[in-house]
Parts: sequence; structure tokens; C-alpha cells
Amino acid sequence: MDTNAPIRLSTLAHGGGCGCKLAPAVLQDLLADQPAMQSFKQLLVGTETGDDAAVWQLDDDNCVIATTDFFMPMVDDPFDFGRIAATNAISDVYAMGGTPILALAILGMPLDKLPAEMIRAILKGGASICAEAGIPVAGGHSIDAPEPIYGLAVIGTCKRANLRRNSGAVPGDALILTKPLGVGIYSAAFKKERLGSDAYGELIASVTLLNRIGADLGGDPAVHAITDVTGFGLLGHGLEMARGSGVGMTLHYDALPFLKEAEALAEQGFVTGASNRNWASYGDGIRLPDDLPSWKRHLLTDPQTSGGLLVACDHRRAEALLQSIHAAGYPAAALVGRVDSGSGLTILA
Repeated sequence: MDTNAPIRLSTLAHGGGCGCKLAPAVLQDLLADQPAMQSFKQLLVGTETGDDAAVWQLDDDNCVIATTDFFMPMVDDPFDFGRIAATNAISDVYAMGGTPILALAILGMPLDKLPAEMIRAILKGGASICAEAGIPVAGGHSIDAPEPIYGLAVIGTCKRANLRRNSGAVPGDALILTKPLGVGIYSAAFKKERLGSDAYGELIASVTLLNRIGADLGGDPAVHAITDVTGFGLLGHGLEMARGSGVGMTLHYDALPFLKEAEALAEQGFVTGASNRNWASYGDGIRLPDDLPSWKRHLLTDPQTSGGLLVACDHRRAEALLQSIHAAGYPAAALVGRVDSGSGLTILA
């Protein structure tokens, strides 16, 4: 192998980041005949509402959170790929209101295509984010695979009272989004070598920002529901929250935070295949303005790798919570909508 030749990690995979996820409709079909889990009384959260992690009650006060997440590269720098994948995997614990305690690595690499130093860099990138989160990579599993795959299985804990599901939103709640949208748009432009260095830096800063604010939000009684926005896009994960909670949601397009060049790139046609698959899976549950251009819809279905948290909270506390989220290091966080007593999800232009 010529280790001096430039290798673009992103070209070794048919998809990248959370855009690799199975479409929501496909996943729902695959899970349709799986055994019921009601007999496990200590299982507080399973697959019933498409939540971010499984939760097992240890005793009256304490829970353990378990999750796994892995995908193929959306960038070419191996260290960045490792950092992104690790940040994304750990996010599921924070989205439940928990704190991570350890991780196990999941590694699949085409050994005939990648030099060992690139694979080591991926692992180092993941370990650096785990160190930032204060947890060890305590083991893992590796295979020789046709496409590069990396991620983590993560274990966390939380107090029973601090557990936040994606199904606790109530009418009257305000909705907060903690990170900007447009990650899939940027990754599509990157793959076509049309993403500038400043935009790439903005992308990496967002997708390697840990969602640790979720652990703080879980301890606030004004916060009723949390989910992280990843591969199904804002509309998909918002619709999961609405359906799981038995409510409707209204989002204001003009209030949504976006990466700086996301709208311009989307209008130029830089979208992922996952965006179309997402819309085909859940579009019947979404109400859009008649005059909303298709490129704006793509921003709403855009798969977010290591995206932000969507938070439903008491509207009387929303501004104070938003200020605390900003102060914690999430400057793009914004109030983006409300919860109502209807059904489905409505977008207002």
C-alpha cells in the first residue's frame, strides 16, 4: 500500500455520518414484529417511542442508560472522523438527562485500503472526545469491513427523577433547539469539494460540541422532554416527540438556527439522499406552507450528525433556560416553536 498517496475517507463509504441511518419507515417495518418488552418491569425506556437510549432502573433512585451509535465517515481527516462519531454517540446519554461513565469502541475498517496510522488516528480522535467527557474507552470490538465504520457503545447513569424522555412534552410547552441545522448540507458540499475552510471549521466545531447541557436540563423540573436531532432531521425527531407525547408541535422556520452557509448551499442543490428518504418516510405527518420552496424543506429533513437537543419546557421558564444554555457554550440555541394539543408537526414560514 502506498501510504503517501492521499486517501479521502469519505470516498470509501457509500454514505456518511447519520445520513447512513435507515429511513424511519424502513426501521419501523423492521421492528414491527419484535418481541414485546413489557414483562421487564425495570426497563423504563425501550423501543416504544424511538427514544435516544435504553434505560434500566437499578433501584428506587438510580438508572443506567445504554446506547450505541456508529457510522461511516463524512469527512476525510481521520482524527476529526473519530471525534465526530464519539461526540454523536455520547449525545444519546445526555439526551436522556444522564451522565456518561464509560464507552466501548466499535470499529470496522477495510484493512486493504487504509494504513494503520489512519486507523489509529480515528481511535485517538474518539478517545480525545471521551476524555473531554470524562470517561474511558474501556474496550470494544473490531472487524475487517468493506467500508470504514467507527462509533461507540456508551453507558451512563442518571437519577430516576432526572430522566427525560422524548415523550414528555405537554401542550403549552416552548421548544428550544440547542445547535444550528445544516450538517448534512455541509457534508454534501464537502463530498463534492465545495465546502470552504471556514465553513469546514464551523462544521467541526458544531459536530464535536458535546451535548453535556442535557445532564443539567434533566435536573430542571421545568424541562419535560428532550431528544437529540440526528439522522431523521429536525422534522423526523420532532415528529417522534410529538407522537410519543400525544401532542402537536408548531415550529417557526424563521426562528430556526442554521450553519452560516446552509441555506445558500441548500438552494444550490447540496442535499443528501437521506433528506429525500426522510421526507418519504414521515411527510404525511407534517404540514408545510404551500409556498415553502423544496430547498427549505431539505433543511428541515436534513440528517444531522451530532446535532443539537430539542427541548420541550414550561413556557414560563423558556427564556431563563435559553439564557443558561447560551451561557453553557451553545450560542446558536434558539426558541423555535411550541407544543399544542393537536397532532403531527406544523411549520410556519
